[in-house]
This record gives sequence, structure tokens and C-alpha cells, in this order.
Amino acid sequence: MPQPYGMDRSAQQLDWCMPVHPLLASRFSPLWFDSDWTVTDDDVELLLDAARWAPSAGNSQPWAYFVARRGEREHDRVVKHLARSSARWAPSASLLIVTIAHRYVEDTDWAYSDFADYDLGQSVAHLTLQAHAMDLACRQFRAFNLETLTDDLKPGAGWHIVSMIAIGRAAEDRPADRERRSTEELRTAPWD
Repeated sequence: MPQPYGMDRSAQQLDWCMPVHPLLASRFSPLWFDSDWTVTDDDVELLLDAARWAPSAGNSQPWAYFVARRGEREHDRVVKHLARSSARWAPSASLLIVTIAHRYVEDTDWAYSDFADYDLGQSVAHLTLQAHAMDLACRQFRAFNLETLTDDLKPGAGWHIVSMIAIGRAAEDRPADRERRSTEELRTAPWD
């Protein structure tokens, strides 16, 4: 069987979840990253290029990213705002990205966009899958001091920090026994 672009042989062992694409089924969020590996400028550009192709309401593209590579000033700037739990592992990732949503909709009388965070999530999903196709791993998290990070980065009017993404080479293997809710549960869980 030919390998999909960017996939390693471990994806072939995921027969139980086919026909989901192996890129989706083999993705995982590591807790530990290889602190010796460094993301390149080209890697960063490719990740952001994937993120920009995400769909959004009215093609508004209400997302922005603050990119902080390990060893650079921006990284030090972000790391100091991490919570104790994420400060144990996130600094070892080659790249930390702060995700930012534009919640104000220009040319409307709306005080708040109900879809900006959703659209940002779509963009992050595109970035995450691109990273996995590049044999990189991502871990999304919200364990940081939102108030002090916002004061430090000073996003413009209408822009709000939502989360962070740690990106790098995983320093651990994908767990063999990951569990997900069933498709039946997805259909029934929120209903009475």
C-alpha cells in the first residue's frame, strides 16, 4: 500500500479506524518535545501558510499568530507567562505560537463575533495537520496567565489571545491505547 505524503509506517497500524485518513488518526499531542531539535524559517512559513488556507465566515480570516522560536527574544517573552503546569514541558518545544482571534467585525454594528474563535480553531487545525505531515507534533494549551500575556503582547483593538500551541519533534511515542468517544456518543451526548 503506498504511503500518503508525510506519513510514517506507524500509520499503517491504524486499520481499526479506517477510512479516517491516517494523517488524522495518527496525530497525537505529546507532553514532551525534543529540546535539541530546531524549527527552521521555512518550517514556520509552511505552518503559517497552511493556517491561512482555513475556511472562515465570510472569508474574514479572523486569526493572527505571535510566533516565538526557542532561543529567540519572543520565546523568552512568552515563556515567562506560562503556568507552572505548562512551564515544565512547553519551553522545550522548538516553537510556541500564541493564537489570537479578531472578535470585532468591521463594517457591522456587532459588538462581538460569534464565529471568530471557531474560525481560529479551523486555522489551528490546518496548522496542526500540516505540522503532523511534516513529522512535527503540536500540543494546544491554555495554561498561561492571559492577563499578563495580553499586557505584554498588547494585541490591537478587537483582538484577543485565545490559546498557545507548542510545536516541535515529539520526544515520546504516540500512545497505543488512545481512546475517543464513539460516533454514537457524538450523536447522542448533548441531547435529552
